[in-house]
Amino acid sequence: MLTLESQERIKSANPRLLRKEGFLPAVVYGSVPETLSISVPAVEFLRVWREAGESSVVSLALSKGNKKVLIYDVQKDPVKEYPIHVDFYAIDEKKEVEVDVPIEFVGVSGAIKELGGTLVKVMHEMKIKGLPSALPHAIEVDISSLAELDSQITVADIKLPAGITAVMNPEEIVVLASTAKEEQEEEPQQDISSIEVEKKGKKEEENAEGEEKK
Repeated sequence: MLTLESQERIKSANPRLLRKEGFLPAVVYGSVPETLSISVPAVEFLRVWREAGESSVVSLALSKGNKKVLIYDVQKDPVKEYPIHVDFYAIDEKKEVEVDVPIEFVGVSGAIKELGGTLVKVMHEMKIKGLPSALPHAIEVDISSLAELDSQITVADIKLPAGITAVMNPEEIVVLASTAKEEQEEEPQQDISSIEVEKKGKKEEENAEGEEKK
């Protein structure tokens, strides 16, 4: 199990100064007596986050001992996209939790490879529920069953690990093989010469009508 060091943080501490010193402000809530304000080393957090994601249990070293947590939410800088704040959820290993797990698409679709269809990934993560020890790092979806154009895979079609259930509408589409877009036909161009002749004829008619009135 991955371990991450931490240190207590005064709530009034300036987050910008913490980040300049190489730490990320964070909180721990869930299966703890009260919400804890802490900070974690930014570089170490990034390493753990890459490996654990948001569904693997991490051992967080606190002043009163290690606590098993999930990386529940990571707030990012809106421009530079790097983490600026972390929420850790302290777990009770005997209670089920709900998490969003990334989807990994595997296999080869006949509708795509042989029929020229387009693979449309409707979902990129799935909300699941289970005991912390049973949570997978990712959910694999085999697209080889997409053999025909317009075929699809729904939440109900996905085989989940033992002890894991999807917290979603079973009829929701995860991925589908869409019919390839046909090239749009070019609109026929009008013959400019005929337009000019038409305008010329209309002008001559107007002139003729004017002469008759005289």
